[in-house]
This record gives sequence, C-alpha cells and structure tokens, in this order.
Amino acid sequence: MEFQTKIKLKLQGHNQIDYDSKLVLLGSCFAENIGSKFKYYKFQSLLNPFGVLFHTKAIETVLKKAINKEQYTDSDVFFYNEQWHCFDAHSRLSNTSRAQLLLNLNTNLELISKQINNATHIVITLGTAWVYNVISTNSTVANCHKLPQNEFNKVLLSIEEIKQSLQSIINNIKSVNSKASIVFTVSPVRHLKDGFIENTLSKAHLISAIHQVLNEEIFYFPSFEIMIDELRDYRFYKSDMLHPNNTAIIYIWEKFITVWMTSEANNTMKEVENIQMGMLHKPFNSQSTAHQKFLDNLERSKLKLQNKHQHISF
Repeated sequence: MEFQTKIKLKLQGHNQIDYDSKLVLLGSCFAENIGSKFKYYKFQSLLNPFGVLFHTKAIETVLKKAINKEQYTDSDVFFYNEQWHCFDAHSRLSNTSRAQLLLNLNTNLELISKQINNATHIVITLGTAWVYNVISTNSTVANCHKLPQNEFNKVLLSIEEIKQSLQSIINNIKSVNSKASIVFTVSPVRHLKDGFIENTLSKAHLISAIHQVLNEEIFYFPSFEIMIDELRDYRFYKSDMLHPNNTAIIYIWEKFITVWMTSEANNTMKEVENIQMGMLHKPFNSQSTAHQKFLDNLERSKLKLQNKHQHISF
C-alpha cells in the first residue's frame, strides 16, 4: 500500500554533477540547507556569500554587480543600531567597522564573479515574491536590517516582473559563462508572516515566472512540490511549523541526488560520509591498538580520496 503520492522525477541527462563540478548556490535559507549538504560531501561549491537572499531582485542585484566587477563604496552602506549595514546583503555581513564591511562586501563580490565564470552549475532558490522598497529612493532591498517599517513599502512582484528579473539573472550569467546549467527551485519554507493566502500567492507567482524561462539549459527542481505533496505532514516540519526539519531536508536532498548526481559521484559521497563519520568516532580507549589501527585506516582513506580529488580536505 502506498501512503504517498510521489512526484515523478526524470534523471537529468545533460551535465550531471560530479566531483569535478563547480557549484554556486544562491537564495533563501533552503539554499543553505542544500548548500550545507554539498559542503559536507566536499563538493567544490560556493554558498550565499551575501547571506540569505529571499527574492529575485536581491539575487539579480548582487549577480549584476559581481559580473560587471562593480565595487561597493561608502554611499552603499549606512549606520544603524551600532552597526554598519548594506541593503544588498544579509545582516550576518553587518559589522561595527564600515571599512571592514566594505572589504567583506567587495571580497565576496569578487568571489562570486570568479566562481560564476567557472561554474558548471548554478542553483538558485527563491523564497518569496514579496519585496520591500525604501520609500525615499524607491529601491528594492534584500534586507531591512530592522529599520522602522514606515521607511518601506511592501510590494508583491508580479509574474511579469519576476520573469524579467529571472531573465536578467540568466542573461548576466550567460554573458560570462554560456555553458553553466542553471537550476531554479522554490523554497518550501512558508512565509506566514505575510499571511496564509499571501504566502500561497507569492509562491504561485514564483513558480509561474520560473516556468516561463525554462529551456534546455535552465532547469526546475520541485523542492516546494516535494515538501507540500510527498511530505504533507507536520512531522516533517520544525517546531515552528514553517521550516522543513532535518528529515525533510535529507529526503529532498536524496531526491535531488537521484536527478542530478552521477553514479560515480554517489560512490564518492559514500566514501566521504564514511570518513566524516569516522572523524566523529569517540573511542573508549584512545590509546588502544584497535583504535590506532582505526586511525591509520581512516588516514589511508583520506589520502586515497584526496589523491583522486585534489580539492577535498578534512
């Protein structure tokens, strides 16, 4: 008896991910969940250098600046609540030093630019179609940094506006890297602070817009649909009932693997996991002969893997 209605996923036949692949992951906090898996399994990946970016406009701004090799200057940052902030970046980049914030912003722009140029895969996860515009400048921000709400207008991007933003993202990437596969996905995290109906409308706008830009090099992975349909139970959510829990994240990650990973990459992932688990092992007697033999075998496993894939380090 089946207790789920499962989404049919087709194995990706072109440009699958292996350990020679170079990945960039940008977007909402769900991008961080999946990105952390790539890091754990020692893929060559870059994850959200500007922190969590929830909507297309924020991602478009950062990518455009990085690809055009622009620089942040004093006029792009502001001081509030004893820290310097930038409207284009998440608050985790905020700093008590203006100079340090600017250095971090520009260093990360350069990092994105370099990785985009060499990337084989760019995974972009969109969280919401709701954006905040600064009233005084009518500019869209990535993060409000807890400034008073009366300084912003909250706006729902139309399907056409999202489509245009996505097309700009694609065009900018393709201008420097025509061979990269771009994978869009919609975060299953529910933004209920916007309201139940408003959240549904937001996700619908994102999904509709994404499907208007797909082609043989632009792909969609149904993270949102897997969570909403296959995992339609609150036991797959964290205690806030909004974010997928670890079980759900692993489930969706495994679905992603079945579509995008080569069989050889799958085998290497198993080797990496065995080493990762071995490094966490806590012996009863660290001086025992058995444990020393275990450590020797672990080191040999590391060296064997590192000789095959030079970028891997533990």
